[in-house]
Amino acid sequence: MSEFTSEAAAADVDMTEEGAGEEVFVFPASFAQQRLWFLDRLLEANALYNIPFAVRFQGRLHSTALEAAIREIVARHEVLRTTFELEEEELIQVVATDTDFTLPILTVSEGQVQELASAEAATPFDLEKGPLLRAKLLRLAEEEHVLLFTMHHIISDGWSFGVLMRELTALYDAFSKNLPSPLPELPIQYGDYACWQREYLAGEVWDEQLSYWTEQLGSSPPMLQLPFDRPRPPVQSNRGTTESFQLSVELTRALKTYGHQKSATLYMTMLAAFQALLSRICGQDDIVVGTPIAGRSGEETESLIGFFVNTLVIRTDLSDQPSFERLLARVAERTNDAYAHQDIPFEQ
Repeated sequence: MSEFTSEAAAADVDMTEEGAGEEVFVFPASFAQQRLWFLDRLLEANALYNIPFAVRFQGRLHSTALEAAIREIVARHEVLRTTFELEEEELIQVVATDTDFTLPILTVSEGQVQELASAEAATPFDLEKGPLLRAKLLRLAEEEHVLLFTMHHIISDGWSFGVLMRELTALYDAFSKNLPSPLPELPIQYGDYACWQREYLAGEVWDEQLSYWTEQLGSSPPMLQLPFDRPRPPVQSNRGTTESFQLSVELTRALKTYGHQKSATLYMTMLAAFQALLSRICGQDDIVVGTPIAGRSGEETESLIGFFVNTLVIRTDLSDQPSFERLLARVAERTNDAYAHQDIPFEQ
């Protein structure tokens, strides 16, 4: 990966005037943002790509310090001040310079928390008007609070949640003691990454990576014939649930040891087992699995809030009934190759 630089991106950035003299910065949208924007328009007003979470505070809470901490995060991360517009059929990021943020505080009962959290999570965002983050502080008692926080996926991902919580913790701790921010200046912003991505994937890199995926997926990958107890609906309902289970410490340790002996990660070992299971259940030997990847292959992006996630496709041939050892070697090779070609957007 080539190095990210704000200077390299500067040539692709315009600064315009909007509204009552407010300055905004304009960047091209990233490929991931284009994907989410398209889905948002396709599905119209919906909350499918909301990322909600709640944090419960017990003990004395300094609400002014909490509000200031969130305001500082909004100031640090331009993507949290971003909205989206079409300009000559090209999607652009419009970054506002105004970093003002007010934290609403509502006095509620314990029984209202879940209702308010569900309503907040189900409220759609307007990608053109913004803001694309919302926060509310629910006060249950003098020393009992719940912070509701919601972002649209187009400006955030799972990794970003970790960044947000680390910064919120550090800033709240500092501001509640009347200390300055302890956080270092960010090396780049998400707009810099979007400009770099466009430049990096131009020409030979795009052609080489796309050629790899054309070879891997050129013939139509099969739809897995899973033994459902009812037919696939004509229109996706998005109703579903999660089934969770835990592996024992001993089994996890054994899986890691086995994978290490075969030059495979725990993820590769589990993926091989999953594909073997799918093959057995479906009675098929051409197994295709989509897998998310963080998309943060540059050190400069690790401290950013933003939408970097991409989806890779791992296609494995089990037609020769391989042993698990051979299957794992095959999956490890395909996975490593996919990582080496991870920059091409999934929709391509």
